Amino acid sequence: MVSIDFTQITKEKHTMAKGVAVLNSSEGVQGTIFFTQEGQGVTTVTGTVSGLKPGLHGFHVHALGDTTNGCMSTGPHFNPDGKQHGAPEDANRHAGDLGNIVVGDDGTATFTITDCQIPLTGPNSIVGRAVVVHADPDDLGKGGHELSLSTGNAGGRIACGIIGLQG
Repeated sequence: MVSIDFTQITKEKHTMAKGVAVLNSSEGVQGTIFFTQEGQGVTTVTGTVSGLKPGLHGFHVHALGDTTNGCMSTGPHFNPDGKQHGAPEDANRHAGDLGNIVVGDDGTATFTITDCQIPLTGPNSIVGRAVVVHADPDDLGKGGHELSLSTGNAGGRIACGIIGLQG
């Protein structure tokens, strides 16, 4: 006869964390960004942003969830490991470096991004921080401009929103 001690069997708990950011802008840009993370897995970012000029726009998580001075008070890119700016696929990059969103001729971007450095739980959670859409393309740290390795030379901050928990 086989004896099984059921107290030693644990069931892995899968939890789903959800976040949302509603973008505000003094320039008529608007959008909603959703964040989901299952367990300790990657975070999926989905969103639609409208009112932008066609082309590429830098898209980042910034360190602070402070919009008292518009998007300027959101601080630098979220960078808990003290790295230089880079592309989302680079090993050496800010955690908040999410690259570019692509805006069509109608002024709208609809996108899905997955990333392992922007968790919704734990010590490096992005909840309470801000997401920012920039005026220009992010050069992904490879542009040779003096700002390439700090901001991707992505230009002004034209829309932002604080990342909050979603029920």
